[in-house]
Amino acid sequence: MLDAIDKNLLKAVAGLDGIPKGAFNIRKNGNLLSRAVSENINIEPNEDGTGIVVTVKPGVINESVHIPVILNQAGLHDVVYNTFIIGEGADVTIVAGCGIHCSGNRPEGHEGIHEFRVGKNATIRYQEKHVATGEGKGKRSLNPTTKVYLDENAVVEMELTQIGGVDEAKRVNEAELGAGSSLFVTERILTEGHQIAISENNIILKGHHSKTNLVSRSVIKENSKQDFYANVEARAKSFGHIECDAIIMGNGMNETVPALRALHPDAELTHEASIGKIANDQLIKLMSLGLTYDEAVDRIIRGFLK
Repeated sequence: MLDAIDKNLLKAVAGLDGIPKGAFNIRKNGNLLSRAVSENINIEPNEDGTGIVVTVKPGVINESVHIPVILNQAGLHDVVYNTFIIGEGADVTIVAGCGIHCSGNRPEGHEGIHEFRVGKNATIRYQEKHVATGEGKGKRSLNPTTKVYLDENAVVEMELTQIGGVDEAKRVNEAELGAGSSLFVTERILTEGHQIAISENNIILKGHHSKTNLVSRSVIKENSKQDFYANVEARAKSFGHIECDAIIMGNGMNETVPALRALHPDAELTHEASIGKIANDQLIKLMSLGLTYDEAVDRIIRGFLK
């Protein structure tokens, strides 16, 4: 059964108002809460019982699978290993994410290690959101790892979001792209207080005419700290672009290190990076329309992270 806290966390991380339709796997406090499969999407435990295997049949179009995780058990550090096997020509949306509710002084954490094997001509949209709530003082940590292997002409779109409440996070994204495949990653992270967030990205353009576009948007408030590292390595005629922008407020600190490595003479690799504060002219314009200072700042931040 889902209590009020569970429902709020599911809504925050997966946009769910209750048990979803179709294939899903809901994990709570390190254990299976509820699961369902569909005609075209199967979910079963992996061999050692440490996670699940999600298999999408070839040719499946416009279907989705939800795999959220929720935690509200003090002292629990949950680790799960999930594998996704996407059949050739499939087109599917995968909604993941983790919500933590902390009401005491003991830490709570989750590590989701996900591996995607995307078949030829397949397309997946992967949405992962991390949120932490509660009045407790225990540290909330979320450390996701995502490994993606794209076969010929596959397309993967990843939307990774962490906005609010997470004290410590280290995200690792790794990808290897086959010929003609494409990987698009959009990362949005907000930290405040003394929170720390680290993002490490390693992308290998292995096949000819493969391409990637990695976009990072960071807001670092108060005394928080964010580090962003991105490495794109081209081993064939391919295209890669890194774009990372950060807004610093208060005494926030940020280190941004984009790295490009071309191992083929026809590789095209580019990057853009900027770190700065909110422009005064933006604030003045919004305040002239009747917004308070805090309302103007909030509007700018929401637009930046959208």
